[in-house]
Amino acid sequence: MRQEEQLLAKSEEKEFKTMEMIDQNLSKWKEQFNQKTNEMVPVKEPVTFSWYDINAHSIHEETEHAHRVMCWCSAGERKKIKPILKNVSGIAYPGELLVLMGSSGAGKTTLLNCVTFRNIKSLKITGLVQVNGVPTSQKELASQSAYVQQDDLFVPCLTVKEHMIFQAMLRMDPSYTYDEKMERVEEVMQQLSLTKCQHVTIGLPGIIKGISGGERKRLALASELLMNPSLLFCDEPTTGLDSFMALNIMQALKYLAMCGRTVICTVHQPSSELFELFDKICLIAEGRTAFLGTGQEAGAFFTKLKAPCPVNFSPGDYYIQILSIIPGKEEACRKNVNYICEAFGKSSAGIKIRKRSRSSIVEPSGDQWKHNDSPISPYKVGWWAQFRAVLWRCWLGVRKNPKITRLKFFSYLSVTILISVLYFHQVLDSDGVRNICGATFLFLTNSTFKNISGVIVTFCTELPLFLREHKNGMYRTDVYFLSKSLVDLPWFSLFNAMFTGTCYVMIGMNPDIWRFFTAIFITLMVTYTVLGIGYILSVSSPSVQIAQQLISAVITPFLILGGFFLDIRSIPVYLTWLSDLSWFRMGNTALLINQWEGVEGINCTEQLTDCMKNGYEVLEEYGLAGAHISVSAEFYSSIITLIVLCITCRIIAFLILLYKAYNYDG
Repeated sequence: MRQEEQLLAKSEEKEFKTMEMIDQNLSKWKEQFNQKTNEMVPVKEPVTFSWYDINAHSIHEETEHAHRVMCWCSAGERKKIKPILKNVSGIAYPGELLVLMGSSGAGKTTLLNCVTFRNIKSLKITGLVQVNGVPTSQKELASQSAYVQQDDLFVPCLTVKEHMIFQAMLRMDPSYTYDEKMERVEEVMQQLSLTKCQHVTIGLPGIIKGISGGERKRLALASELLMNPSLLFCDEPTTGLDSFMALNIMQALKYLAMCGRTVICTVHQPSSELFELFDKICLIAEGRTAFLGTGQEAGAFFTKLKAPCPVNFSPGDYYIQILSIIPGKEEACRKNVNYICEAFGKSSAGIKIRKRSRSSIVEPSGDQWKHNDSPISPYKVGWWAQFRAVLWRCWLGVRKNPKITRLKFFSYLSVTILISVLYFHQVLDSDGVRNICGATFLFLTNSTFKNISGVIVTFCTELPLFLREHKNGMYRTDVYFLSKSLVDLPWFSLFNAMFTGTCYVMIGMNPDIWRFFTAIFITLMVTYTVLGIGYILSVSSPSVQIAQQLISAVITPFLILGGFFLDIRSIPVYLTWLSDLSWFRMGNTALLINQWEGVEGINCTEQLTDCMKNGYEVLEEYGLAGAHISVSAEFYSSIITLIVLCITCRIIAFLILLYKAYNYDG
């Protein structure tokens, strides 16, 4: 008995020291806050945020095979409605850190999504959300709030400061000068202790070495604080962090609340140290409100229900555990949860919260959650400012990956040397004609496979980031697509021009200077067409692996119908339309005509009876000349088709990207 009393005394002493340490930290934050008050941009307007009688049901379409068999229905589909939130009400005040807590599946993230109008396309929602007692909409809420999502998405090659500069250029009001924006960037980085790592690459966990997990969370928070929002939402800000980093993040959120903001976040399993930082907690269980108030009020509430938190137990763990549904004891657990939720709803605190969160003018309905397909907030800067900022970031992405650029260069150089050595200085005889025609087709295959494999990752890797930033109203879809396309052009144009020009001279093809530049132009048009095809695959595919698997399936038919492996005159009628869309065929046609039109004096050996004596006969052999075929018409038709294909592929890729951006609900 004596030993137990000593252990209890030590435990209470340890808890007292922890509380004392937290109080000291809070005092330091208050001192820092008072010192920096003049330096900080003040909160525009304090926000009291409330939600009343939120009901959310998930709607899933599922196929009922038995129903289809019994009713002879062709579709056999019906909608299954599952309740997630039930009459949830709450309120958060300025200067408070309100934390939504509950076990997995309790509905806390769904509640956060509902009150911020995000990720709700699969939900049927009713209720009322108010800002300072006035019903709000998605765009109105976004103008004075910020939302830090659970998963952090960044461009890995950027440094912390470069990321912040990009965010400031697009998200801060154009009334700020460039110097004022940079000053704000420095202030926010200093507030969140990011100054020491401002020149460190962000990186990608497990792939590219960069900043730590805690610094990534703070950077995501800093990106949202540039506009100095009055209301801040955070979804699981401590997920994936160790206890020290989690405490560091929650201290930052506590500090932001002390500055006059209203901070609402979800936390899955807080430690005792974290729990002491919370101004108020909102316990969610089975989609219902089990409690909302301070930690002390929670202790009193559960003590009144004869379920007090044990002395040596973390309050956060205890409340989540008592409100969880334990496998094998579902019925008993649900009875306990229902009892607790009913008790809070009938308590004076629960009645007061419902009364304060209710509007005396508007009745709760589902109208607030309609028409959310447009960007959450209007664009802060104009088209040209968006284009400059996005193009700058895209260019940094290329410039900071010199290894990839060098790899592409040496890849093109190796193929250039190989073809130049194999086909060096061809003579105009029967063998030389066939070799030159083969080398011409190699120009096209090299331009296709090397370029499409190099561009396939253009949109796949950054698509989630683009969709989120576009939804947040940072920049337009056309700005992003145009910037990514323009950044790719210089390198692909330079490498392909180098390859074609070098091989053209080394092989000894048509020496006319205009024919030389025309050949380079044709291969560049093929390159741009292939880039467009790559953009379509990259935008359409959910991952790089799937896009790579689609390459052969898309290219092979056009390669076979390109006119080298199969005589174009023998292509079946029902496949001629596919042949007419083949950039292999159009590029091969244009290159062959450019090479052989007007060429005379091809040497023949006596052993060959079907020897081609001039360029016209070569073109006739490949079906590009004849009694009813105009060589000039074939040439210009091929060039025009390549230009049309180049433009059309880009338009299709852009429309797919536009469709994805329009339907994104993140």
